[in-house]
Amino acid sequence: MSFDTPRTEGKVRKIAVFRALKLGDMLCAVPALRALRAAFREARIVLVGLPWACEFTSRFGNLLDGFRRFPGYPGLPEQPVEVTAVPGFLAAMQAEQFDIAVQLHGSGQVVNPLVRLFGARHTAGFYPAGEDCPDADWFVPWPARGTEVRRLLRLTEFLGVPTQGEHLEFRVSDADRRAAEAVSGVGDDDYACVHPGASVPERRWPAERFAEAADDLAARGLRVVLTGSAGEAGLTRAVASRMRAPAIDLAGKTDLGTAAALLARAKLLVCNDTGVSHLAAAVRCPSVVLSTGDNPARWAPADSARHRVLCRPDGVVPVADVLAESAALLSAV
Repeated sequence: MSFDTPRTEGKVRKIAVFRALKLGDMLCAVPALRALRAAFREARIVLVGLPWACEFTSRFGNLLDGFRRFPGYPGLPEQPVEVTAVPGFLAAMQAEQFDIAVQLHGSGQVVNPLVRLFGARHTAGFYPAGEDCPDADWFVPWPARGTEVRRLLRLTEFLGVPTQGEHLEFRVSDADRRAAEAVSGVGDDDYACVHPGASVPERRWPAERFAEAADDLAARGLRVVLTGSAGEAGLTRAVASRMRAPAIDLAGKTDLGTAAALLARAKLLVCNDTGVSHLAAAVRCPSVVLSTGDNPARWAPADSARHRVLCRPDGVVPVADVLAESAALLSAV
C-alpha cells in the first residue's frame, strides 16, 4: 500500500491507536491491528491503553512499536481518572505529531473529543449511528451488529486497509511453556482449565456449578487446573472447596504468557464470558463459555465448533448443558 494517498495527504510515519480496555477487548482488536501493520509497514504504530496493556504491547511487538499509558477520562469506567495527569498526557501526545490517531475504542460517543485532542494530522474512528459524523472521510457509524472483531474491521476496511484474516493470535514462547510447567506441576498429564472469575460479578456462573463441572472433568481422567487473577483467589478457593476431586489452584500465580501457555496445552477450558475465553480462542484451546446474555453474538469466538457459548434467557445455564458440551469437545480432540 502506498503511503502517499489522497486520504493521508503524505507519508504516514506515526499512528496512535486508542483502545483503553481489558484483555478480551484487546485480543478482539488484534485483526484490526494486524491489518494496520500490513498496510503501514514503515510507520510506527503505538497503542494508547490502560496501564496493564504495556505487557500486551510487548507481547505483540510484531504489530505494535510502542505504548502510551492512558490516565483515564471522565465517562470511561475502566479505571479512575488521574485528573492531574491528563493535561501532561495530552501535551505529550500532541508533541509527538502523529499522522493518524485511530479510535478503536467503540462508538465514540465519549472518546471522540478526547482522541481529537491527541492533535494528529488526521483522526479516524467510529461515531454513533444517527448522529453527526465528525468527518465523512475518516469516520464510519458504529455497527449495531456483528462480532467485535468484525465491527473493528469495518473501520480499517473503510480506510482502504485490506483485512489480513479475522483470526485471533497470541504467541507463546518457550519461556512461557517452561513457566507454565513449573507453576502447574502437571507434567505430561492431560488437564483441563476452569476459570470461575469475571470482572463483573453478574457475569459469573455460581461456584458450586463450576465445582460440579470440574468434578465431571476429573472423572474423565483429567487433572483440573483452576485459573484466575490474584483478586479472584477467593473464587477459585470456593470452587476447590466444593469439589470432591483435587484441583491445582493457580489464582494469582500466572502472568499473561503463562496463562496462554497453560491454555495452549489444555484439553479444555470452562469459563465465564470474559477475557480468558478470547485467550483460549487465540491459542486454539477448546472451550465452553458461560454467557449471562450480555450480547453473546458480539463476544462469542468465531469458531463455534471449537468454542461452545452457552446462554439462557434467564441467565442460568444448567450444569447438564456444560457437561454435554464438554464431553462433545473432549471426544473431538
